[in-house]
Amino acid sequence: MTSRISVLISIVLAMLIAAMDTTIMNTTMPIIAKSLGGFSLFAWAFASYMITTTVFSPIAGRLSDLYGRKRIFAFGIVLFLIGSLLCGISETMVQLVLYRALQGIGAGFMMPFPAIIAGDLFSVENRGKIQAFTTGMWGLSSILAPLFGAVFVEYLSWRWIFYINIPISILSLVTLIPYREEYSPKRTQIDYLGAILFTLGVSTFLLVTIVHSFQIIFAILGALLLIGFYFFEKQQKSPLVPLSMFQIKSFRWMNINNFFAWTALFGATSYIPLFLQKITHLSIFTSGLALLGTAISWMAASVPTGKWILRYGYRNLFIIGNCTLVISGILLALLHEENGFWYVFFVMLVYGFSFGLLSTTGVIGAQQLVDPHQRGISTSFIMFIRNIGTAIGITIMGSLMTSANTVMGGIHHLFIFGFIGSLFAFVTSFFIKEPSAKLATSK
Repeated sequence: MTSRISVLISIVLAMLIAAMDTTIMNTTMPIIAKSLGGFSLFAWAFASYMITTTVFSPIAGRLSDLYGRKRIFAFGIVLFLIGSLLCGISETMVQLVLYRALQGIGAGFMMPFPAIIAGDLFSVENRGKIQAFTTGMWGLSSILAPLFGAVFVEYLSWRWIFYINIPISILSLVTLIPYREEYSPKRTQIDYLGAILFTLGVSTFLLVTIVHSFQIIFAILGALLLIGFYFFEKQQKSPLVPLSMFQIKSFRWMNINNFFAWTALFGATSYIPLFLQKITHLSIFTSGLALLGTAISWMAASVPTGKWILRYGYRNLFIIGNCTLVISGILLALLHEENGFWYVFFVMLVYGFSFGLLSTTGVIGAQQLVDPHQRGISTSFIMFIRNIGTAIGITIMGSLMTSANTVMGGIHHLFIFGFIGSLFAFVTSFFIKEPSAKLATSK
């Protein structure tokens, strides 16, 4: 087995278990909460995982720049494995919440590496194909996770939704061993205090999306910590997040654009099944099939993106991607009771194409615009920005949903919000400048 093939197998397996773990919890968590008790902590089983995954992704990216991709990626797999084992043996909801946080740290350390390692190993032209392959694991998980969840709960135990991660994690580790890393890390001092400030600031800020009281206090405290983090980083010779990256205008606007796009509509897939089940009265399985349109068109857009970048440039692809995002926002805003499966499936095709194009172009652009020794943090940071945008968007959508008098009214309001947000994203795409040919195409 060649080094490249082995590491591709490893990252695909890691993405599969991370995607399945996220999806399978959505369908089995009510049963878990009933078994362990403590329904008051129901949301925290998701929140602890979401917060730690979001916070530790950019930290993992930066550490990989300093110490190499292989060892940091392996560390993430081991943490995820341990977290999965502990989740499986949990006896209380408090334990589950804590172990889910540990599992989320492992996922945070794993998530950026398919894109980071692809950036190290493959040219711009071929990078989109690799990203499409790893993205396909999310589509596969949408089919496998509900099936496995039903089988485990019915014939074994809910604990097996965590235990199943263990052999796959071990296999991911084993296939990582033959990988001969091509990236040469640039050793320097670790910014420990910066990492602590970043973790506290982002975690506190994200609490706003979870708690139902003291939201303003958490928002102000989180903002103050992040402002402190910014000024602290400006004084560091080896900062956690090199602020020099943001002096590159195209890199800055790519991140701004992704933030608006993910805030606007990435959370839409959380409410499409609700519409299909509550309004059109389709089954859980059928409503899940409608979301496959997203995975199909996402992969279809990702595969040729590398070639499109070389032919049309980053700016044009961002404009096209955001234009299709606006179209999907319009189609979602026009959604009504008489629309059925095929209308939604078509909208998800447009929606998936948009995000597939924006996601792949954004990651490749973030990698090409910075120094090779900043590629890990630049890749993981744009993913971090997307996660923050998603968390904010879902929170706003949730508020619009709960404040509405009817389910259909809430769905209409949140998609109107998504459409307006997509317009802001579209405008920001015009501020992205085309980088030099050397930056755009170098490995």
